[in-house]
Amino acid sequence: MNKKIKIAFFDAKDYDKNSFMEANAGDEFEITFFETRLTPDTVQLAKGCDVVCVFVNDDINEAVIEALSFMNVSLVALRCAGYNNVDIENAYGIVHIVRVPAYSPYAVAEHAMALLLTSVRRIHKAYIRTKDFNFSLNGLTGFDLHGKTIGVIGTGKIGRILIDICRGFGMNIIAYDKFPAADSGINYVELGELFEKSDIISLHCPLTDENRHMINRETIGMMKKGVVIINTSRGALIDSEALIEGIKDRKVGAACLDVYEEESNVFFHDYSGHIVDDDTLARLISMPNVIVSSHQAFLTREALKNIADTTLSNIREFFENGVCPNEVCYKCASVSACDQKHTKKCF
Repeated sequence: MNKKIKIAFFDAKDYDKNSFMEANAGDEFEITFFETRLTPDTVQLAKGCDVVCVFVNDDINEAVIEALSFMNVSLVALRCAGYNNVDIENAYGIVHIVRVPAYSPYAVAEHAMALLLTSVRRIHKAYIRTKDFNFSLNGLTGFDLHGKTIGVIGTGKIGRILIDICRGFGMNIIAYDKFPAADSGINYVELGELFEKSDIISLHCPLTDENRHMINRETIGMMKKGVVIINTSRGALIDSEALIEGIKDRKVGAACLDVYEEESNVFFHDYSGHIVDDDTLARLISMPNVIVSSHQAFLTREALKNIADTTLSNIREFFENGVCPNEVCYKCASVSACDQKHTKKCF
């Protein structure tokens, strides 16, 4: 590179800074870390930079895209796989988008299983109890995973790894995917059948306009009484109010949530000394059969290293070679597909 590429890094946490500073040990890039999220109110912080680096709760909407274009920021580098927080239709032709399609699918799949085991074996309750030297087993009865049917929605890398883990537990596995993996040996069924037959349902699909609130009053009504629902994907796949109703009606036996529809102003922050102004989240957390973790499924040392390495590699390839295989655009994500086939920039 003839000049050092300047990166405005939004929603930066200590673990982000550590992994990216290590990946950028030779100071190839000039990175400025901002703790605030990228929004229309904060976008001016990117002035003078070539790239903005963003995460899942940054808001890359039409106003932000217009401001980035005005400031000659040519690249939005997502340090995550999902891009539902990016207005890719308005970005097309204005600013390029790159992402990290796979950083550690094992991390997310393993976290989903950890949540499930914690919930069904009441490990979280036992932990709190024994800290008070209460060794009673009353109320801690769980159930075997062996022989239970798990329905996996979305069979990309994460979904398939979870399936492998579940096989090790001797579970019966059914799955749904709009685009089934060929020759995978996975038992695919229609979505309605999955809802009806599953003892446990785990979500591993991207968020789209089509599947927003796929877990809702109607679909919960189709499920088995006592079903366990796991979501380590995107919060808006679940209608939170419908989930609460399902739990109160004893239809949903437990919920394991690493994501939440309105998480952007809550997750990744410490509100332990404050009152959180979100009654829906407060009700979910208060329920004894709900476990909420704060979008931490990705958070392993291996994943952080892969995210940092891939993100900086994406930026390097974009500016040095004029191409990035991890670019995503409106046409890439549409039925018509992008004509460039990732052999050069999408526009």
